[in-house]
Amino acid sequence: MNIMLFHSAYGLRPAVHEAAERLRAAGHVVHVPDLYDGRTADTLEEGMTIRDGIGNDELLKRAILAAAPHSDEGLVYAGFSLGGSLAQTLALGDEKARGLLLLHGTADIADGASVDELPVQLHVADPDPFETDDWLNTWYLRMGRIGADAEVYRYPGAGHLYTDPELPDYDEEAAEKSWGIALGFLASL
Repeated sequence: MNIMLFHSAYGLRPAVHEAAERLRAAGHVVHVPDLYDGRTADTLEEGMTIRDGIGNDELLKRAILAAAPHSDEGLVYAGFSLGGSLAQTLALGDEKARGLLLLHGTADIADGASVDELPVQLHVADPDPFETDDWLNTWYLRMGRIGADAEVYRYPGAGHLYTDPELPDYDEEAAEKSWGIALGFLASL
């Protein structure tokens, strides 16, 4: 499977490279674009400052340009938090998308969006300050209405970016469980 993996607001940190290697070890081809031009953040506030300095439209443009050369291959779009938001936006606009793997983040669903049974898997903390229960319920229902086949996995007590071992949010048990389920999902596509 060809996977386009987008980083979080922290930038292209070691945890993203480790995730890509985990996916490659399972036999996948993984593309990991650097949407921040080499900048990384040590705190969420720093990451948001970088994100805001680049701007959401420019980040989306960079994500599209990174994915475009590979989209004819039928990509699985994946991402962490902010990267999940970008991955979702691209997957819902790419008729050749093979799947969508979201870790820690979702995005609004555009009016008029439609997919043909796109397999979607979301892994998120419970509770998550950025992905509230009301939002996740709405997101799940809207994904179903547009034709996506969505699964949601919640991890009680985990922090928002619980798969990144360098962050205070890290939860090894939740991370390993997420990766086990995600690898099974990818193998099924």
